[in-house]
Order: sequence, then C-alpha cells, then structure tokens
Amino acid sequence: MSSTIAILAPGAMGSAVAQRLAEHGARVLTSLRGRSEASAKRAAAAGMVAADDADVAAADIILSIVPPAEAIALAGQLAADIVKYRTTPVVVDCNAVNVETVQKVGDVIAASGARFVDGAIIGLPPKPGSAGPAFYVSGEHAQDLAVLNQLGLDLRIVEGPVGAASALKMSYAGINKGLTAVGTAMVLAATHAGAADALRDELALSQPHILSRLGVALPDMVPKAYRWVAEMREIAAFLGPDHPAGLVYEGFARLFEHIAADANGAGADVAKLRAFAESCKAKKA
Repeated sequence: MSSTIAILAPGAMGSAVAQRLAEHGARVLTSLRGRSEASAKRAAAAGMVAADDADVAAADIILSIVPPAEAIALAGQLAADIVKYRTTPVVVDCNAVNVETVQKVGDVIAASGARFVDGAIIGLPPKPGSAGPAFYVSGEHAQDLAVLNQLGLDLRIVEGPVGAASALKMSYAGINKGLTAVGTAMVLAATHAGAADALRDELALSQPHILSRLGVALPDMVPKAYRWVAEMREIAAFLGPDHPAGLVYEGFARLFEHIAADANGAGADVAKLRAFAESCKAKKA
C-alpha cells in the first residue's frame, strides 16, 4: 500500500488534508522552503514532516494544493526534481484551474516520466467527524489513487481524460461562488441605496432559502475573497474568450478584489455585508 504522500503546500486545505491522511496511517511530507513560521507550526500540528526536494520527489503520491496562479510554476519545479532524482510518483493537481491550465500542468509532469492525475477538491477542509471534502479525479492514472480512499479521503473518479475533474470544479465553483458574488453585489447596492432592510424582508417572504444562504455565505466569503480572485479568472478562461458570460466572471474577480482590499483597509463595504448577514440571521430567528 502506498503510504508516503507529499502535500504542497501546508495551507489551510493542505494541512487539513494532511491531518486526515496522517490519522489514517500515512506518512505525510511537505516542503517548508520559503514558508512562514505560521505555516511551519500549522504543518507540524497536522502531523506533516518537513522534507527536502529529494524526499518529496520520492513520495508515492504528490498532491499539489496551491493558489491557481502557482500551479504551473509548482509543476515545473516538481518535474525538474522528478527528473533529477529519477522517481516515478503520481502527481495530482488539486487546484482550482481551468481545463487548458491543467492540461499544461499535465504535459509538464508527463514529460518528467511521472504519472499525472487531474484533481478537484469540492467542499471545506476536512474536519473531525465529517467525510468531506470530495476529491474528484480524472485521467488515465486516476485509478492509481485508490489507496486514498483507505487513508480517509473521499475519492471519486470522474470518467474522462485529464481536464474532466477540473471542468467539474470550474462549473461547480462558477455556480456556488457565482451565487455568492451576485448576493454580495446586490446587497451592497441595496445598502448604498437605503433598501437593505426591504431587500432582507422580501427575501424572507419569497426566497427564505436565499436569505439563509446569504447569512452564512457573505461573512464566510470575506476572508477568502483574495483567493477567489484568481479562481474567477480561471472560470472566465474555462468559458473561453468568446463566451458572453466570461465578462461576468471577470467582473466577479474585480468584485472580490475590492472586497479583499476593503477587508485590509477601511472595511466600509465589509461592515455592510456583515451587518446584512447578521440581520438575515436575526430575521430567520
């Protein structure tokens, strides 16, 4: 049974996945080169072992869990190390990237002689008592990851080539996070125009499920907004340059840029979103 797994990098999702794997008997490696002290502490708490490039390249499975903009650069680094140390891991790109991007990543990894799998994580980081998130995988070597089911992950194979799992991720995130973006935009517009209470009351009467969703989704989005910018642009690229909805997702990217900047600055719009969310919860109660 393959039991040495490298996770790059030890962020919120990566460290939570590592903890789940370690709890089920896996040896989990990570690289701490260039990482902060907070990242090092998070990795240690999750049971991750700091490793050098040779050890990472020699792992049975390597999971890439980084921001979308870093996916191709990380693939290049991994490919160089795999060639240098003559290893043959299964490399899984678990990042929120579009089909074209994941195919480029796959080409880089395949050229090194390693096996490549397209992956997509849907759901929140693993928590005690929960089975999620779901790990969707596709491509010729997807079956080589079956061991992950025995190590506590909810592995789901998508029939199709490299790109199928990422297409699912883009579509799902486009709906799920797109709805949060629509809610964010309209709540801010209503608040600026003095209609926030009226909007909340109408949603309570005609769309109570949306009211309930906004009460949770708006404050939950704020600390993640900076990460969602690149993801919205990946979704726009997934749709293609001639798709009219591509402009919508580029607009969502700019909206999340604004929220992220506001959260680090004056915070006026963030305060409005949080106030509306609290009023949603009070109305529901």
